[in-house]
Amino acid sequence: MTNLVLTKTQMRQGVWEGILTGASEGGALPKLDVTHQGTHVQDVAIAALEAGAGHSVRIPIPPEAITDGLQTLLIADSDTDEQLGAITLMAGEALGDDLRVEVDLLRAELDMLKCAFRRHCLETS
Repeated sequence: MTNLVLTKTQMRQGVWEGILTGASEGGALPKLDVTHQGTHVQDVAIAALEAGAGHSVRIPIPPEAITDGLQTLLIADSDTDEQLGAITLMAGEALGDDLRVEVDLLRAELDMLKCAFRRHCLETS
């Protein structure tokens, strides 16, 4: 289990911003996997803040995620595949039921688990 904690600070002009804490001091920058419908989101930026203050994270929202309905981007630790957060976008007609939101989140998490399981199977064989 990872010690990383991701906290949203704002989302502005199509860029989600947050603070990542819990990474080891003086080591390499932590790596995050951000996915939307199984596709990796490009140009995720992580930069160290002042000593001991963590890292700033900037995730650009891909244009294909801005569409009618509910879209979810999953944020996971690259080393452990542990989910650190999610970005949920709703657009278009109002969703009729919160159940749809939950089902979409479950689908996104299942996709992440399938990738992690496949990677595990490849590593052990």
